[in-house]
Amino acid sequence: MRTGGPAGCAGGQPDPAQDKTGRGNGGRGRGKLTVIGTGPGNLEHLSRRALQALAEAEVVVGYKTYIGLIASLLNDKEVVSTGMTREIERCELAIDRARQGAAVALVSSGDPGVYGMAGPALELLARENALTEIEVEIIPGITSATAAAALMGAPLMHDFVVISLSDLLTPWEIIEKRLDLAARGDFVIVLYNPASRKRTRQVQAAREILLACKGPQTPVGIVRNAGREGEEIILTDLDKMLAYRVDMFTVVIIGNSHTYSAGNYLITPRGYRV
Repeated sequence: MRTGGPAGCAGGQPDPAQDKTGRGNGGRGRGKLTVIGTGPGNLEHLSRRALQALAEAEVVVGYKTYIGLIASLLNDKEVVSTGMTREIERCELAIDRARQGAAVALVSSGDPGVYGMAGPALELLARENALTEIEVEIIPGITSATAAAALMGAPLMHDFVVISLSDLLTPWEIIEKRLDLAARGDFVIVLYNPASRKRTRQVQAAREILLACKGPQTPVGIVRNAGREGEEIILTDLDKMLAYRVDMFTVVIIGNSHTYSAGNYLITPRGYRV
């Protein structure tokens, strides 16, 4: 909550020392960076606060594909879009405009704090000791794991882990270890970034690791383009999962030892007596 300054404060302005968040006072002329989770991409899944923040923004920065999904909301905005693998550049551009005093929205698909843009933006500000220089707000969104799970039914009702199979930023040896430990722990496992045009072996290797601890009939759900045009939902099992197309727009959910199929749904019991 923001309050006015104490009676003795010059000009009646808020006293920065009273800001317990350490984010400054948000005074006139001070820029703001809002990192917005846009969810799966369907405008119906945007939160009310995300819509409000986009309306308030003067500048919107994001990956060109994700900018395209919300283009109808950006008619009067300055839009800065870049391509794949240029996340740091986008963050730097957004921070620079906020430092100039603009209200900037940095959009991130899904939730910005889950493999999203909140991390690199805050890392850059922390590196430059600039966390109090501009106001920062992070607005959550529906992440791919829960968007995909909702389309499958209720596969995440018990403990689960999320593992990205992209080894661009994480060594494959670490990913292998995490897959093995998650399988040994009988977690429901959510796979992000299972494959790309240049990266196809990882999902095959992941399946082999999981088969060492999980039975071949373990239920698997595959969702592509969750909440977007071209949405696909496939229910299969660990034995047959490689028979279906997966790519960077796909989420794969592998059940635990109690997950089962019921009609067109996957269910992982929480333990309730039903």
